[in-house]
Amino acid sequence: MLEDELLDCLGHGAFRYFVDAVNPANGLVADRSRKDCPASIAVVGFALSAYTVAVERGWLTREDAAARTLVTLRFFEASAQGSTPDMTGYKGFYYHFLDLQSGKRLWQCEVSPIDTALLFAGVLTAAAYFNDATSSEVEIRALARELYGRIDWDWARNGKAAVAQGWKPECGFLHYGWQGYNEAALLYILGLGSPTHPLPSLSYVAWTATYQWERIYGCDLLYAGPLFVHQFSHAWIDFRKIQDSFMREKGSDYFQNSCRAVDVQREYARRDPNEYGTYGPDCWGLSAGDGPGLGTMRVRGRERRFFEYVARGVPFGPDDGTIAPGAALASLPFAPVLALSAVRHFLEQYPEWEESWQLPSGVNPAAPGADSRGWISEGSYGLDQGLAVLMIENYRSGLIWKLMRNSPPIRLGLKRAGFRGGWL
Repeated sequence: MLEDELLDCLGHGAFRYFVDAVNPANGLVADRSRKDCPASIAVVGFALSAYTVAVERGWLTREDAAARTLVTLRFFEASAQGSTPDMTGYKGFYYHFLDLQSGKRLWQCEVSPIDTALLFAGVLTAAAYFNDATSSEVEIRALARELYGRIDWDWARNGKAAVAQGWKPECGFLHYGWQGYNEAALLYILGLGSPTHPLPSLSYVAWTATYQWERIYGCDLLYAGPLFVHQFSHAWIDFRKIQDSFMREKGSDYFQNSCRAVDVQREYARRDPNEYGTYGPDCWGLSAGDGPGLGTMRVRGRERRFFEYVARGVPFGPDDGTIAPGAALASLPFAPVLALSAVRHFLEQYPEWEESWQLPSGVNPAAPGADSRGWISEGSYGLDQGLAVLMIENYRSGLIWKLMRNSPPIRLGLKRAGFRGGWL
């Protein structure tokens, strides 16, 4: 296939997840395609953003996408907020997992600032895209402003400098926060940009003070092991040539840092320090994802320990031989030639993926599976498919980046975080 045809197939295939996995009555989207799976608010955020891509690519009409968006926003506007365990959210934030039908909290999960941030990245994308004077699009913008204004970002600090990772009605705030560079960049920028209950600038400074700058394989970069960390915030924010004080000091920016992270991933795969014998220049991508979950067993004369869903990373692990193909695809804006080469390699090895064009969460040729190709994750994950839709489109047209450049909360949040230069 030519590049455009391949990306059409991959983008459309990934988008179909949100058509198949949505509850049309409330707009909630299942976390994964397995039976009886709950909704994930982060996946809903990816869905809201993906609807705008679908309109531009002709997969949905503008009217259909606006209607889907309205159903979702109306659900969150009407959902129950409170400190009792059976609510949908608290202080404008939402629980990580919700019942796909009722929209209420499941699994005694936490009120999640980071997943709420991913949800609202989608809400703000919708508000920026649906800018016509029709009644539907006017209501989308009004609901987005109302919902975003409800969030008490400052409460999420629990009186401390940095944001806590969560809160539960049974025990209060979780006793750990965000440490080191991670996907919380989006969270802090949205929190700083709030017109009602913003985070103070000192919270962003406190978070960046935990950064870890490393030299790995001759490459200087802000360290984070899993690839998704270098991708999630970039799905919405164009970090090219804009810098905060940390990156100004290092003479880099977060986009360039993600490019370097891809180089480190490929070099790790080339070296294959754990000697799986399955990695290579076109077989790379350690990230958060599904895994064999088989425990410890002997494979090819060596004891190997396999994990279930975990954030795998390089070069410090964990590494059980599992690759996340979607992580290579989502690297498209940072290293298009390398990412496409890896994706073509995966499709040659697993041609059946072309039936759905949805890359699975993980593959592990070193673990026992249904055939000689090893273990393959079952079904699809919403986060993987949403990230694929957005990063393919950012590479091709920059659509999401352009929309969010003009989003007042994003611009204000970046400036309050100390970003300057470039398009900002």
